Amino acid sequence: MARETPLSRVRNIGIAAHIDAGKTTTTERILYYTGLIHRMGDVDDGTTQMDWMDQEQERGITITSAATTCFWRDHRINIIDTPGHVDFTIEVERCLRVLDGMVAVFCAVGGVEPQSETVWRQADRYGVPRIAFINKMDRLGASFPDAVQSIRERLGARPVLLQLPSGSAEEFRGVYDLLRRRRIVWHDETQGAEFHVEEVPEADRAAVEQARQELVEACGEVDDEVMAAYVEGRSPDEAALLRALRKLTITGRGVPVLCGAALRNKGVQPLIDAIVDFLPSPLDMPPVEGVHPDRDKARKERREASVDGPLAALAFKVTADQFAGTLTWLRLYSGAFRTGQNVYNATKAKHERLGKLVRLHANKREEVREASAGQIVAAVGLRFTGTGDTLSDDKHPLLLDPIPFPEPVISVAVEPKTKDDEERLGAALGKLQLEDPSFQVRVDGETGQTLLWGMGELHLEVLVERLRREFRVQVNTGRPQVAYKETVSAAVESEGRFVRQAAGKGQYGHVRLRLEPNGTGRGIAFRNLAPPSEVPGAFLTAVERGVRDALGAGPLAGYPMVDVAVTLLGGSCHDTDSTEMAFHAAASIAVRDGAPRAQPVLLEPVMSVEVVTPEAALGDVLGDLKARRGRVAGMRQRGDLRLVDALVPLSGMFGYATDLRSRSQGRATYTMQFAQYEPVPASVSSRVVAQVRGGL
Repeated sequence: MARETPLSRVRNIGIAAHIDAGKTTTTERILYYTGLIHRMGDVDDGTTQMDWMDQEQERGITITSAATTCFWRDHRINIIDTPGHVDFTIEVERCLRVLDGMVAVFCAVGGVEPQSETVWRQADRYGVPRIAFINKMDRLGASFPDAVQSIRERLGARPVLLQLPSGSAEEFRGVYDLLRRRRIVWHDETQGAEFHVEEVPEADRAAVEQARQELVEACGEVDDEVMAAYVEGRSPDEAALLRALRKLTITGRGVPVLCGAALRNKGVQPLIDAIVDFLPSPLDMPPVEGVHPDRDKARKERREASVDGPLAALAFKVTADQFAGTLTWLRLYSGAFRTGQNVYNATKAKHERLGKLVRLHANKREEVREASAGQIVAAVGLRFTGTGDTLSDDKHPLLLDPIPFPEPVISVAVEPKTKDDEERLGAALGKLQLEDPSFQVRVDGETGQTLLWGMGELHLEVLVERLRREFRVQVNTGRPQVAYKETVSAAVESEGRFVRQAAGKGQYGHVRLRLEPNGTGRGIAFRNLAPPSEVPGAFLTAVERGVRDALGAGPLAGYPMVDVAVTLLGGSCHDTDSTEMAFHAAASIAVRDGAPRAQPVLLEPVMSVEVVTPEAALGDVLGDLKARRGRVAGMRQRGDLRLVDALVPLSGMFGYATDLRSRSQGRATYTMQFAQYEPVPASVSSRVVAQVRGGL
């Protein structure tokens, strides 16, 4: 299959950042200067290409990832713009899973912020090389050295400076190019499309030379030619430095740092050059690894990035389109496919037929007939394929690692307003769940209420609003509720026996279990120590299933149990009456008997909160956090502002935005993200349990 662009000239990259760092604005400028669009949009006006949803334009934030393609210096750059708000972190997670490189955008005033850290750790997990762009150098309070230092300290990364800013805040005019020892100044009258270069002024020459020397030293660590020139006191040539910087970036030993002001159209073209020069092509990345679905899972199989290899593609996102139906986003790692071809879903063990294939440009689509290794496309109308599924050749099946999804921490009850709304609600929620794996729908067994579970209040607000706008389902909503969990704090042994006689046929199952704590974050563990004569191997799966089903509702308030180790010690069976159903029931009985005696504990989600406040409001802010059962983990200074890091139970954070504005006269801001589950204090636990049981 012929390729439009050689693999070596393909870049699959993501743009990621903390909210309000200027990520979407930077992407908009990249699209403008590469010629893909001819008019720059504005986030505040709701006119950007990548924020195409109505809610994105109204709220001024990115909610869902958007893909597009542009060209620069004969290279194809496939870009995915990702959300910056922590409630939509699943969008970043699944995109980084399939991308080869990332541009991390930082605010020159705020430096590394909480979601910056989350995104960075996600990129670490998937081994994604990255470059840093310190944006908003034109803002009051901008500090390039402080932003670089925050990358070094808070991310544990090694920043390698490619530029220094020429001025800052209102005096920001351009950048010093350390590689070529020059200053680049952009022309405001051409919206930054034109710029000129000039010599470094005498006053700044020493600082530029010092920074360039540090750049050369970093390059010398990975390139012998550069090191030889450095030792001999010669200036390495530009090609050698570019080669060394590319190696530094791809191996993760350094992070090239550039700067600019995207909103003022300064610094974007060198950033695009850096994407081409330093971020990897699919050929530079290690071969993707997976397992054969029917063989030993410990034996890894590899797929090189080659159009001639067996097909291997990962579905990393599914969207519901009112005109096209289901769009499944695919990253092809090896092989190729074309419209009408049959492929094998190794995850579901199902065959699929590829209908239309499209390239994505935000909410627009360009139909293509074929796609090959290294490309990102969407397939229309796949019936069985969901997020995280692997598509392959049925003669060479491969199962790639799935995409992990976070557990939701907050819920809201919804109730359809009319009979028509009730009929449409189920289908609408099904489509939203298909798109967003971090969103779950559950029905309360006692009240019959439909509960929407998500990652935060904003996440749920957006989903409810989508129900109303896109699916025309009108609903009433209740107050948000916290996703509590339960666990055990002591070891107990218990016994479960299920004996029934009906219509002349008996049912017999008997098990002895030990329940004990399994350690924070380790989930449910099941281990078998029972002699086969007491519990035959044919019934072990039924026993484990019975254990897990029973742990779905804890003894305190019916919340799911976590971090429990269950050991099957023994039991007994009957030659003719023992069945899987009987052992399933016996295991459930044993868990329900043992859990109340294992000193059950209620767990609550605790959030990592960062508050940025003026010094004058610091006392009120600290007192309010304490009243919300928060624990201050540290405080830092940023200019005349104080940064407070705290751990606060999610139940104490409802309505916090309004209270914080009131206490700081509108000057303080905060961000939060899930940190961990922790035991609830006894006084609070008893109140929560009483509320659930109807005691209050």
